[in-house]
Amino acid sequence: MNRFLAVMLMFAATLAAAQSFPTRPVTLLVTFPAGGPTDIAGRALAEATSRYLGQPVIVENRPGAGGTLGAAALVYARPDGYLVSMIPSTVFRTPHMENVAFDPLKDIRYVMGVSGYVFAVVVRADAPWRTFAELAAHVKENPEKLSYGSHGIGSTVHVIMEELAAAQGWKLIHVPYKGSADMMTSLLGGHINVALDSTGAVPHVAGGKARVLAVYTETRAAVWPEVPTLKELGYNVATTSPYGIGVPAATEPRIVKILHDAFKKGLEDPGHLNTLERYNQTVWYRSSEDYDRFAREQFEWERKALARLGLARKP
Repeated sequence: MNRFLAVMLMFAATLAAAQSFPTRPVTLLVTFPAGGPTDIAGRALAEATSRYLGQPVIVENRPGAGGTLGAAALVYARPDGYLVSMIPSTVFRTPHMENVAFDPLKDIRYVMGVSGYVFAVVVRADAPWRTFAELAAHVKENPEKLSYGSHGIGSTVHVIMEELAAAQGWKLIHVPYKGSADMMTSLLGGHINVALDSTGAVPHVAGGKARVLAVYTETRAAVWPEVPTLKELGYNVATTSPYGIGVPAATEPRIVKILHDAFKKGLEDPGHLNTLERYNQTVWYRSSEDYDRFAREQFEWERKALARLGLARKP
């Protein structure tokens, strides 16, 4: 068989698949461990989307490497729409910090933005700071004395806090953790002064063991309506560390649209929305075009931010 004929046959097969897509279950890679809040939200999205896609959406966990293993899997996957991956913010950050097996601008077609997290500045209930202004004054007067915990070096809250500290001239002690549970245990045990957390803080705040001084979101969080945003307090900071879903870059546009439309209905499904609310996550819908634009802008922002903070890998 000559090469031209082989290419034509492959094109015909792809076209036929696109016209009938989907004819079998679709796999959604959730890039965090099973049982965690992001996994639970991902499974709620998959269950809801199944009702609108006409085929089951099956969750497969791919934790590790800062949530980037799904993006790496898309590089080698068939571009037929049957493998979809969660795309966390680390997909745009990690390539600037270390060598990875994917290029977020060349290897991924962005289907839809989904959700994000309500990150907060959390202290113990008996901490001396009642407001973020009091905490900021303490930091300024006591350089290199206040410690804060994050979800790890290069995590969203780490990068954003270091950007804020640099802009304000603060000197802080950063303590990285593997996850919320360890960080909140350290905070409540008095080993760190501040935790930058989301879901993990909710039960401790509700139980009167911790207090929230500010949130990172654009608007006040439904779970803590009395807590001001950092933007309200005069700081140019707002993020939810949003995530969405993507497919291999060569996926046919018609398939992308089918996936987008089904996942959007799944996103808006009451079952999924209730799960997001329960785990302190926000809706962050972006169309395919808007999500692609965000990806390019975020990739460039991460490059500049990591270079300023000295976290970028050496050429």
